[in-house]
Amino acid sequence: MAQASPSTTPPQTSHVLLSYPAPYVLLVTINRERAMNSIPFAGHLEMAEVFDWFDREPNLRVAIITGAGKKSFCAGQDLIELGKIRQGLVKMGKGEMRHPLSGFGGVSRRAGKKPIIGAVNGFALGGGFEIVLGCDMVVASPTATFGLPEALRGIYAGAGGPARLVRIVGLPIASEIALTGQPITATRALQLNIINRIASSQDTVMDEALKLANLIAGISPDSAIVTRAGLKESLETGSVERATQLTIERHNEGLNAGENALEGLKAFAEKRKPVWRASKL
Repeated sequence: MAQASPSTTPPQTSHVLLSYPAPYVLLVTINRERAMNSIPFAGHLEMAEVFDWFDREPNLRVAIITGAGKKSFCAGQDLIELGKIRQGLVKMGKGEMRHPLSGFGGVSRRAGKKPIIGAVNGFALGGGFEIVLGCDMVVASPTATFGLPEALRGIYAGAGGPARLVRIVGLPIASEIALTGQPITATRALQLNIINRIASSQDTVMDEALKLANLIAGISPDSAIVTRAGLKESLETGSVERATQLTIERHNEGLNAGENALEGLKAFAEKRKPVWRASKL
């Protein structure tokens, strides 16, 4: 595959792997296969730093997040670590035992600027499902499953997942998923519009996610940022009209004054492919 190099140094990582499978595309792989790709507290803070860097990095336009191996996308919080902390077997400072403001894995409550695609290669449970709900688009393996089992463990899915699930599927279905703790299949997730598509096989999940990423990477990076902002605003705002107004007020002037808006119109008139510049938004 073609490679793309960022122009700035990424954060140091020990819980995720970073790679660049195509121009302008960042791939973040949760690299804890033996722990079912569950995420410890340090991993959340690390991932938040990665996605903050991704938003700032001019040579990256879209990210994909996946899990190592074929069994698990992300099993949620590292409950082994959490159990040891609560038993006093592991000592951790108050500032270390937390999720970042951007939520589980730095994604579930993320506002951010640039889009993230979930490539769900196995089960996405608890916080792993909340990461999925925080992604902008999702491609899933036919064998993927999704669920919020927190109530079965005596805890609560507090990383933004239940609220976002209500917005996507409605209160009755969200209640069934969250209150029973029972997982749903990829087919059911597709029917409920939780995911965009099911890959033809488990082995093609990444290829199909990369096809989506390349389509996004091929448009104006300014347009991608502003269009995503408008879509996210509509999810967070009760009024459709107010969401549109907020997006225009916050982004329209910068978008129209940028080099990419001019380049897009010139390329159309000259019947050629546009040459986009790094976004300054």
